Amino acid sequence: MTQDRRHVGGYSPWEDQYGFARAVAIGDFVFVSGCTAWDDGSVRFEGSPYDQTVAAFGVALDAISRFGLSRADIVRTRLYVTHARDTDEVGRAHRDILGEVRPACTMVVISALVDSRMSVEVEVDAYKKNLELPT
Repeated sequence: MTQDRRHVGGYSPWEDQYGFARAVAIGDFVFVSGCTAWDDGSVRFEGSPYDQTVAAFGVALDAISRFGLSRADIVRTRLYVTHARDTDEVGRAHRDILGEVRPACTMVVISALVDSRMSVEVEVDAYKKNLELPT
């Protein structure tokens, strides 16, 4: 691992199983892996794409906060939604959380996530000039 690269773990059982980190910081950027409404072995807010999106952003915001960043530092989001009918609710949650930030955003409809009770997965990229990485 290089001196200017750090990663943090989260609470997903898949991190060790599949060999990934919740977030990786390199240079002035922090890249957050896909986040869902997964919590302590269960999916939260089953059937509510809005609430699942809010919960997923909570996981992502927690990850960037561990590098000293906040929602204002988010520059790009990616939203993976399992049903086209849910895009308005997912988009509304995105706007409610990040509306004033206005990051670049991509939303795509996909066939499924790793657990069929999940309706949305969120990825976040954040940037802060002269980001100081924790040791």
